[in-house]
Amino acid sequence: MKLKKLIALATTTVLSASLLVGCSSNNKEEEKGNTEKKMTVAMITDVAGVNDQSFNQSAWEGLQKAEKELGVKAKYLESKQDSDYAANIETLVDEGVDLILGVGMKLAPAIEEGAKMYPEQKFILVDETYPEVPSNVKTILFNSQESAYLSGLVAGKMTKTNNIGFIGGMELPVIEAFQYGYMAGAKAVNPDMQIQVQYANSFTDQAKGKAIANQMYSKGADVIFTAGGDVGTGAIEAAKENGKFAIGVDRDQSDLAPDNVLTSAIKRVDVGVFDTVKELVDGKLELGTTVVYGLQEGAVGIPESTKNLVSQDIIDYVNGEADKFEKGELKAPKTKAEYESMVK
Repeated sequence: MKLKKLIALATTTVLSASLLVGCSSNNKEEEKGNTEKKMTVAMITDVAGVNDQSFNQSAWEGLQKAEKELGVKAKYLESKQDSDYAANIETLVDEGVDLILGVGMKLAPAIEEGAKMYPEQKFILVDETYPEVPSNVKTILFNSQESAYLSGLVAGKMTKTNNIGFIGGMELPVIEAFQYGYMAGAKAVNPDMQIQVQYANSFTDQAKGKAIANQMYSKGADVIFTAGGDVGTGAIEAAKENGKFAIGVDRDQSDLAPDNVLTSAIKRVDVGVFDTVKELVDGKLELGTTVVYGLQEGAVGIPESTKNLVSQDIIDYVNGEADKFEKGELKAPKTKAEYESMVK
């Protein structure tokens, strides 16, 4: 997604919200005459929680939008530890919700098991799929390596030291896609770029993210991209304290440090969630399938706030590269093997 496209999408969302405010009284009158039971869609977070400033929060924003615009009832259950996933599924099945949405690949085993135990229950799994998707499950994937690549281009153009960093939450394929996309983008700008990489083995440890970022900055990095939920919050705090640059993930994180967050590798989980709930409401939800959202679908990219710290000539350059993705002329790597093949 090019910068200008994301601006248009954000504007549409704001306008929709404004229209809803103006029509709220009419909607209430319509609801009084509607005796049909509202559909209930429930989301289960991973251990990072609903206010992680990242992936889970974006999913919840999509569900909240669906509640406002589509008339469903939305709710969520947070998972404090991995063992909570199965228990939360059982709780929601007992409540009779229409759709259970699991956020993050760590929920994949629990969703798969839940689908077997409750064949009449509809499930959605975000950011992971299966070799054979169960008949009562739909999976949602994102080409996050594309937004990471664009962020890598920004980092490569903005660094003064030719030394940048990547911090990952856990070594999982979904995080590695961010890593290798980012690294490939940076290397496209400067093949001799030094890239420090470290994993925090957590999606919640802000202190660990801050400590790793401080170490990378002390070793010469001046731009760090973190894909690790709340770990990234700590890394952005380190950028503020060191007067360096950071790159956010999943949603526009410039609000956390307007003078330090260059851009964000956006993955519009909210778009995927809203679209899927709309399919449910419209009676068009196709289970046993996988949908992939990328730059062409307007679900990944960089945000409007990029222009606050990045010059227009760099933004124009990044938009030009984004055009190549849309035309199929450029592909970002999401695995180590693809990355190594691309940067040879």
